[in-house]
Amino acid sequence: MAARLIGRVRRRILAGALATAAVALSGCANLDAPQSGAPATPVGSPAVGPAATAARAAVFEALGQSNLIVADSATPFRPPEAAPLAAAPRNVYQVTLPRDPDEGFVVVYALPSEAAASAAAEAQRDYLASGPGRVQSPPGTDHVIQQLGPALIVYEWLPADAQDPNAPRVAEALRTIGTPFVVAP
Repeated sequence: MAARLIGRVRRRILAGALATAAVALSGCANLDAPQSGAPATPVGSPAVGPAATAARAAVFEALGQSNLIVADSATPFRPPEAAPLAAAPRNVYQVTLPRDPDEGFVVVYALPSEAAASAAAEAQRDYLASGPGRVQSPPGTDHVIQQLGPALIVYEWLPADAQDPNAPRVAEALRTIGTPFVVAP
């Protein structure tokens, strides 16, 4: 009987050791292996160049025409993004919404060409309509995606949760810029 008990203990110890080894080895990935797809740019990677400058000017002009105050954002912000936008340089601006100080973010992405911007806008629209994209925004979120040359302008807000009466005016003003990519509700 003692021999049987010792055999069971040994099997359990061996099984535990094998399980521990499997867990330890599963964390030993080859970090030098080539990655697929374009790497995401750091959150602070600024969009520069004529397209980013033109998009910034258009955003500030449209919002100014609506008597809305906008400035460069000091707050880190990243909306739900399809892969092409996650990899693109961006600038983040924030519209002053006194009753909703944590909202009003407008993101301008700089893409290499107008065709790349159009493809990225389509990818973003598809992503926001997909399961993974939908869970990143509450139901009823209004997504604004506007293309201006090789730049994309992205803004989202939740009408049912907006505390500031100017929130809808931000979306209206931005929709006057460039070509819209409508996201189905």
